[in-house]
Amino acid sequence: LGTTLTISSNHWMMAWAGLEINTLAILPMISKSHHPRAIEASTKYFLTQATASTLLLFSSMTNAWSTGQWDISQLTHPTSCLLLTTALSMKLGLVPFHFWFPEVLQGSSLTTSLLLTTLMKFPPITLLFLTSASLNPTLMSTMAIASAALGGWMGLNQTQARKILAFSSISHLGWMAIILIYNPKLTLITFYLYSLTTAAIFLTLNTTNTLKLSSMMITWTKIPSLTSTLMLTLLSLAGLPPLTGFLPKWLIIQELTKQELTAAATTIALLSLLGLFFYLRLAYCATITLPPNSTNHMKQWQINKSVYTSTATFTTLSIMLLPLSPMISTIA
Repeated sequence: LGTTLTISSNHWMMAWAGLEINTLAILPMISKSHHPRAIEASTKYFLTQATASTLLLFSSMTNAWSTGQWDISQLTHPTSCLLLTTALSMKLGLVPFHFWFPEVLQGSSLTTSLLLTTLMKFPPITLLFLTSASLNPTLMSTMAIASAALGGWMGLNQTQARKILAFSSISHLGWMAIILIYNPKLTLITFYLYSLTTAAIFLTLNTTNTLKLSSMMITWTKIPSLTSTLMLTLLSLAGLPPLTGFLPKWLIIQELTKQELTAAATTIALLSLLGLFFYLRLAYCATITLPPNSTNHMKQWQINKSVYTSTATFTTLSIMLLPLSPMISTIA
């Protein structure tokens, strides 16, 4: 309801109300397990989102005060634009407002983490899409490149699957933010394809009950076919050519080059190599290795756990959509 309200509204108050409903709806899901870490995660999430909502409201009221406009697409006051960028960056977890995101994901279950990385980011992305004409290009580009860099660097040293995917999310947000002003529709395509691939990964991890790299090493015995497709899905998220994830990066680099922003395109493309390193590490852990284990233990060989249709569908789409790229671009 909150997401629908925000993405379909023209008035700032309705958009704000939708974001508030969203925040209050996800809080019980984060704190469901009653674990101290889950409670800490939900507190951090609440404080960050409440601050961001306040800034959003302040931004829209400042704009209405100076221009008399409550319409989302009529954001013209410079201070309001700056405040809005800050508020939505906090909502999304763009650098430098990213600190809460990995911690909250680490304290949540895999299903809640999936919602936090995909559905909960849709309303702020939509608001950025609607106000993209008013935003500051230099500020957005700086934040985008910083996000891509930090998402790559911080993900290198992680051993927890959820934290790696959190930094992966920050890095992908950088790609979405850099193209937002020049071609907002590309931002949406990137977000949709990112959500698709991330959903496939989270659903796979949920099926095999994997939370960290060391436990990922022994999951290949559970459902070998699913683990081998997980490797392809991870490489798709990294943006390697024959897979779906290459499509948004290809289009973004092409658009940046058209706008004569070759330096920005080169920088963000090189920074995505950092991400590629930890995706490869995840893929390596998932498919190739077994941990050295001196004790005899029963392998969980081919457990009778069916793979849900949703997992299979998302995985297939996140690997095989590249040949349809002309159609996807036309639809968008």
